[in-house]
Amino acid sequence: MTQSKEGPFFIRSKIWFEDGSGEVIFGLGRLKMLEAIERHGSIQAAAKEMKMSYRALWGRITATENRMGRQLLTRNVGGASGGGSQLTPFAKILLENFRDIHRRIAMESDRLFQEEILSKITQTEE
Repeated sequence: MTQSKEGPFFIRSKIWFEDGSGEVIFGLGRLKMLEAIERHGSIQAAAKEMKMSYRALWGRITATENRMGRQLLTRNVGGASGGGSQLTPFAKILLENFRDIHRRIAMESDRLFQEEILSKITQTEE
């Protein structure tokens, strides 16, 4: 990290994966959606937390399911017991592994930024 007139420099990166046509399959947004569903047990409550419509959140999740050919949620239709949604075992594995790769990429980006950029721009001029 180096300091400029505006403050320190940092590297930031976003990762996601997409299909062959460039359509997003999974990234941080969908990770956050699934984490919220896991916390609340409800798509509606997750959408409210994320300040999204139910339809928008549901649409992104089902698009991911369709593109992956795998179910991410087990949905229980409402009624007297209230319904709800839970993550499938596949979704839990996806979340765990995506978090891990995201963390590892961030660490490697920080290392490369330090070695390849900051170390060279912060050297004193001769």
